[in-house]
Amino acid sequence: MSEKQNMSAIQHLEELRRRIIIILAFFTVFLLIAFLYVQDIYRFLVNDLPFKLALLGPTDILFVYLMIATVIAIAATLPFASYQLWLFVKPALTKRERRTALAYIPALFLLFLGGISFGYFILFPMVLKFLMSLSDEMFATLFTTEKYFRFLLHMTLPFGLLFELPAVVMFLTSLGFINPHRLQKVRKYAYFLLIIISILITPPDFLSDVLVTIPLLLLYEASITLSKIVYRKKLRMKGNTSHSFK
Repeated sequence: MSEKQNMSAIQHLEELRRRIIIILAFFTVFLLIAFLYVQDIYRFLVNDLPFKLALLGPTDILFVYLMIATVIAIAATLPFASYQLWLFVKPALTKRERRTALAYIPALFLLFLGGISFGYFILFPMVLKFLMSLSDEMFATLFTTEKYFRFLLHMTLPFGLLFELPAVVMFLTSLGFINPHRLQKVRKYAYFLLIIISILITPPDFLSDVLVTIPLLLLYEASITLSKIVYRKKLRMKGNTSHSFK
């Protein structure tokens, strides 16, 4: 590797380091802001619970507050992190690719919120109700604050990240890194991976696994469909460009 290439690699690493520091700075600021309102958020989340949450130690509530503030900070930081990533890859993109990549930033944020909302308002109540029904009033129900919110986190945050799959697939398709034919070819491997993910993020019962697996598989199929749309549009644009040069 030449000295010029070494300098280029060092400059890229320095630029990446700068972008990461900026992202961490945004995250820290939003984390501190979230801590200012974390008690209000906590009260909102436990307001309608039909049972009381218990504390086993003085540090439990601090852990829960930190967990809530971290999720809020991640959601708030996501658009800024996406923009910093766009700035990092911007020099390597064409003018059209820059516009395309920039358009995906709000989509990533909205899909993250959509995934969190799906987990919190739909999936979490269903799974919790099913698990509580297993006791059939044979046991005294006692939830600790830490375990309840850890369970809530497992039912929401992964979906916030996984719901971004369609936007990521569309973006990578528009850049030419993947295409719908590849996604279809690896479908069975993707299904297997998504099933493993659903088992890891859910409680150890069959119903929870099914309720999580089905949306993930539908997300993958939706990603293939959206990839086809982007891919066809890209082929049409390429054909029009080639025709204009003739």
